[in-house]
Amino acid sequence: MKLGVSLRTSQNLALTPQLQQSIRLLQLSTLEMQQEVEQMLDENPFLEVQDEAAETEAFGVAQADAPVVPGEQLSERAGESERSGEAAEAETPTTDLPSDWEGDGSIDVAADDGEWGGDALARGSGSSGSGGSDEDVDAADIKGAHVSLTDFLHAQAGEFFLDAADRCALDYLIESLNEDGYLEDDLQDLALPLARSVEEVDELLHHFQLALNLLHNMEPAGVGARSLAECLQLQIRAIERSEDFEGDFRALEVARLVCAQPLELLARRDIRQLAQLTGASQDEVRTALLFTARLEPKPGRRFADVERNVIVPDVIVRPSGRGSAASREFTVRLNPEVMPRLKVHEVYANALRGNAGGGELQQRLQEARWFIKNIQQRFDTILRVSQAIVERQKNFFIHGEMAMRPMVLREIADELGLHESTISRVTTAKYMDTPHGTFELKYFFGSGLDTETGGSASSTAVRALIKQLIAAENPQKPLSDSKISDLLKEQGIECARRTVAKYREAMRIAPANLRKSL
Repeated sequence: MKLGVSLRTSQNLALTPQLQQSIRLLQLSTLEMQQEVEQMLDENPFLEVQDEAAETEAFGVAQADAPVVPGEQLSERAGESERSGEAAEAETPTTDLPSDWEGDGSIDVAADDGEWGGDALARGSGSSGSGGSDEDVDAADIKGAHVSLTDFLHAQAGEFFLDAADRCALDYLIESLNEDGYLEDDLQDLALPLARSVEEVDELLHHFQLALNLLHNMEPAGVGARSLAECLQLQIRAIERSEDFEGDFRALEVARLVCAQPLELLARRDIRQLAQLTGASQDEVRTALLFTARLEPKPGRRFADVERNVIVPDVIVRPSGRGSAASREFTVRLNPEVMPRLKVHEVYANALRGNAGGGELQQRLQEARWFIKNIQQRFDTILRVSQAIVERQKNFFIHGEMAMRPMVLREIADELGLHESTISRVTTAKYMDTPHGTFELKYFFGSGLDTETGGSASSTAVRALIKQLIAAENPQKPLSDSKISDLLKEQGIECARRTVAKYREAMRIAPANLRKSL
């Protein structure tokens, strides 16, 4: 092995902590960014939330200004006059600083440490613009008002006169139900861990069986079933016992027989096979299928405590002016409700300026300024990308999804001078409120399908066209995927049958045999 000294040059990309934080904030969703802001507020003493509305500075995003109606504008001017009068009477504090003070070494930040996003609403400040009206509903109140399936069943169980053992067995079964209201475990499996001997197993099974019979007679009908077939049969039995039922009991009987057959036949609507197995006529089976279609396969659905993630748009798009549709323009602005109003704590920053040392504190102050700057850059980038999307997809905002044009990430990246990965981060988990609804920014990107004219049609527009064709079809003769493909070709769009099936399944539309009306 020969040792030697060599000299070579190379280029390496070093990601500074500030750049790493900027990239990470860019890919966060609105909820994740709010959590990041809260964590930073807890960890960094130089960062705080601006409680009162301040004047918008050059450090913020000018495009984020929300329009004010004339009535609110007059009230705001009156409030500003009162605040200016109070400020004139108050004593203005002064801070003695060295005349040669040049800052603390921060770069690329404004001279003022004022808040950014001054028009945004502080979280928890109560200044939502509604004036604390009764329409504001707290999330804790909604959660407290929710009644779970187990609570609903326990309330009914309290009306039964049972001994201690049967009451415990019924409560145990109620707590063993899944969120859909099904009892997934076998009674034997439930009894074995609780028994200390073989005799106790038999005794527990007796109590569990009695409790299960009571559970099957409780509301909602079908609760406590071990299978879908049993759930449907329990609902049919509950309808038979109902005093309000005035229908055909023969249809209920056939429906019970149909539910006892393999559910694959019920899903395929195989009327001929079901008629042979049940001994009923095809018309009776057809009526029974119509009846079973109205039953609830998941009795606990309406009691499920589903976490409702309300989508808060990051960008709001509204038409401007009253011109014709072809010449209509759209304004794009950031949603002030998702923009945190942050600023550097002036008291702590001023105290640190008079201290020559404090290297660690200087670093924390720098981190606070970096964080505010990166938050600003995040929203600036989102706004720029959104404006480019609206400009390229203008026909969508005028005519709807049928007018969507093909577009890929590289088009926006080349136009804005950004990397394609940056556009991908911006359009992920960011939402735009449009006149046609709220959509993720990724929704406006899609591949294209060839047309007879040599152009291309957006896959989003093709999906919308497929949905329109299915909505207008004859229920007695629904369109097959092949027929839809032929209809698209008649309109100049080359779309294979498999592509139609893929788009249909993505829109959760059933195939033709299941869409056929009985």
